[in-house]
Amino acid sequence: MSIRVGIAGWSSFSPMAKALQLPVTGTQLERYASYFSTVEINTSFYRPHRRTTYMRWAASVPPAFRFSVKLPRTITHERRLVDCQALIDRFAEETDGLGEKRGPVLVQFPPSFAYSGDIAVRFFHDLRGRFSGPIVVEPRHESWFQPAIDHMLAGLQISRVAADPARPAPAAQPGGWSGLAYFRLHGTPDIYKSRYTQAAVKAHAEVIAALAARGTEVWTIYDNTAYGAAVQNGFELMKACAGGIGK
Repeated sequence: MSIRVGIAGWSSFSPMAKALQLPVTGTQLERYASYFSTVEINTSFYRPHRRTTYMRWAASVPPAFRFSVKLPRTITHERRLVDCQALIDRFAEETDGLGEKRGPVLVQFPPSFAYSGDIAVRFFHDLRGRFSGPIVVEPRHESWFQPAIDHMLAGLQISRVAADPARPAPAAQPGGWSGLAYFRLHGTPDIYKSRYTQAAVKAHAEVIAALAARGTEVWTIYDNTAYGAAVQNGFELMKACAGGIGK
C-alpha cells in the first residue's frame, strides 16, 4: 500500500462517526480500523504501554493495518538523546508486541532542540540498530534543515517529517530518506483545531499522488483532532485519492 491516511490516535473517531451517522461496531480501535488503514500512537510519548497492550491492539485490526508509534519524551525531551540505549531497548521490546503491524517509529524533537552533531548521529545509529523498519524524525529547530543532515538521515534510511504548520519553513517538505514521505498535518490556522479546506485537501492529494507515482510510500496523519476535523479531513483525502486527482 503506497498511500496511507490516518489520524493521531483513535479516541476522537467514535464521536465523529456518530455525528456522521456511520455504521460502527466493536471497540473504538476496531471501529476506527474499519475505515482507516493506519493510526499514529501518541500516548507512547507520554507513558509506556505493556507489550501485551500492543499485542491486543494488533490483534484487533485487519492484517494490512499499520501503527506508527511515537518515541517517548524521556528520550527526546528529557535525556535529549544522551545515554538512551536502555530506553530505546525498552521501547522496542514493548512495541515489538505490534509484530508486522508496527509501522514507522516517530521521533519528534522540541522546538528548542538544535542539531547536536555527534550525539544525534550516535543516537540515530543506535535507533537504527534496534529497529529495522521505518523511522521518521520531526525536528523543529532550523539547525536541522541542512543538506548534510538530510544525507546522514538518508544513509540510515530515516525520513524527515513534512509538517503543517511548518516551523521553520523548510519543515513543509519531506527530507532525509526518499523511500518514505510522512506528513503530519496539525491544522491551519489554529493548530490542532482548524479543518483543512477542500482545496487544501485536493492540493495535498496531488502532492502525495506524485510522490507515490515515483515509488515513494506516503503516510498522511491528521493531528487536528480537537474538534473532530481530523476524521473529516481523513475521509476527504481518501476520497480525493480514490477518485483520481484533478477530477
